[in-house]
Amino acid sequence: MSKRRITFSHAEEEKYKHRAKKIRIDVLKMIGRAKSAHVGSSFSMADLLAVLYTDTLRVDPHKPEWPDRDRFILSKGHGCAGLYAILAERGFFPKKWLDDFYLNGSHLPGHVTHSGIPGVEVSTGALGHGLSIASGMALAAKHDNKSYRIFTMLSDGECDEGSIWEAALFAPHHKLDNLIAIVDYNKIQSLGTVKEVLNLDPFADKWKAFGWGVHEINGHDFKEIKEAFDTLPFTLGKPSCIIAHTIKGKGVSFMENLLLWHYRSPQGDEFTNALKELENTL
Repeated sequence: MSKRRITFSHAEEEKYKHRAKKIRIDVLKMIGRAKSAHVGSSFSMADLLAVLYTDTLRVDPHKPEWPDRDRFILSKGHGCAGLYAILAERGFFPKKWLDDFYLNGSHLPGHVTHSGIPGVEVSTGALGHGLSIASGMALAAKHDNKSYRIFTMLSDGECDEGSIWEAALFAPHHKLDNLIAIVDYNKIQSLGTVKEVLNLDPFADKWKAFGWGVHEINGHDFKEIKEAFDTLPFTLGKPSCIIAHTIKGKGVSFMENLLLWHYRSPQGDEFTNALKELENTL
């Protein structure tokens, strides 16, 4: 692993907190307005997205097709509200687009869609596909002697899919150290806890056994997130896997760690109270 950063300033932390707060507020409004689902899944990854899109990804909102840009694939496409929120925040498209999320005629469908949406690389939502697509992109970059990196964020539930583990074998075989998998390990999937549905433990050991450089972090600790991103690749010649331990529904006390908020849409007092909590942070 490359040398870690020694310092992490208060200003950096405040910058990330502020951006993550904006993501969560926008997500809450989008999902509440559309009466749609997956608020908990978007909240769990908001801190990761805040750091990723502030200081890690080499992207240019004014040139979304820049050939040398880093690529990001949200494999857990149901969490698209979070991705749309940070893309709008960064200026890839007008924030006004968020207002009609998941409504008829919307610019922004309810699963990640690349058509007509600057900053979105591929359409996702059928779980288990993102890592395979990212592996192919990483291999193409190696063949073309390009320096861009490919990041993909997986849900823990989609790691039940065999296609994830096929790609997990493929990437180390081809020494794709330009590939980074981030697992949003909130430990709750659509119909139960991960341990109840299909236990993944020992999770980090599985990735290591497949030949990946692996680092586990607290996915809500901005210092740990930034240090992990700053030390990529963890091992030269190996793809990197960041297992981010997160909390489903993070940021709203009555949503945290509850299966209910995988599909439930916040309405009425739930929406009002959630917005008040988020606005009173930072």
